[in-house]
Amino acid sequence: MTKLAFYPIGTVGKKWGEAEIAAWFASCQIKRSYQEDVLTPLYAMQARLNALGLEIVQYGALSINPARYPLLAVKSRISDPLKPTVLVTGGVHGYETSGVHGALAFLANQAAHYVQQINLVVAVCVSPWGYETINRWNPKAIDPNRSFYINSPAEESAALMQLVASIEQGFDVHIDLHETTDSDEQEFRPALAARDGKDFIKGSIPDGFYTVGDTENPQDAFQKAIIDGVSNVTHIAPADEKGEIIGSTVVQHGVINYPLKALGLCSSVTGCIYNTTTEVYPDSPTASAEECNRAQVAAMTSAIDYVLALKVSG
Repeated sequence: MTKLAFYPIGTVGKKWGEAEIAAWFASCQIKRSYQEDVLTPLYAMQARLNALGLEIVQYGALSINPARYPLLAVKSRISDPLKPTVLVTGGVHGYETSGVHGALAFLANQAAHYVQQINLVVAVCVSPWGYETINRWNPKAIDPNRSFYINSPAEESAALMQLVASIEQGFDVHIDLHETTDSDEQEFRPALAARDGKDFIKGSIPDGFYTVGDTENPQDAFQKAIIDGVSNVTHIAPADEKGEIIGSTVVQHGVINYPLKALGLCSSVTGCIYNTTTEVYPDSPTASAEECNRAQVAAMTSAIDYVLALKVSG
């Protein structure tokens, strides 16, 4: 393993304090528009969504700029307790673009096929400041995807948890849409090491799509159904020479497992039986942004189809 040069903010071996967090925040710049990329296309489909029995609801806003960063979800106007309830989350890490645009594409093109069969909740962009600054963290240098627990320090996570708690019938399925990018090794993991006063040890980025299941509730057949569906759209990440993907053992083709709840990951937020975290690789020389969006949509439809087929066979 190779230990690399230190991150430009902070002191080697020392955790960040308020001064370092302020310096990091000052280095962040707005690079794209949540209004133009997310809110405008979402509201443009509002009439169609309403006709399908779906509604756009605001479940919070970021305190850094509530007017600029409303937190929106699309949900079934009327829930049927006899139908499976599905949660889709995009943009928990705001820089992971296809999660956001995949969720929008699903609402625009596939939701109509499912609204009579499921109760649906889609949080399109959980971390809009992170989306605009192309960042993994929120403005306080906190990772929302390690913050899904009681008294969360990340308001993005806390708001989503409140939304989830408001759905009385609970959830059967959760698809949390993510990406693994070259910037993980170039920027975000070095920043994490610096923030926490640790050495940065270089890792590797898998080329292709994979999913992360739950160590305590792996649901292998469910994960396989997603991999099979996505393989029709984009390539699946192979295991490395250690039989691993990002340091975790590959339990089947394109699948690793994490202890979701212990790590405070978004995919643990509902406690549902069928949950997955998708990971596409947008920096692959053989994958376009559009292909990554379609891979996210294929993951969603494959997950929902799997659970609906179980309901029919059961």
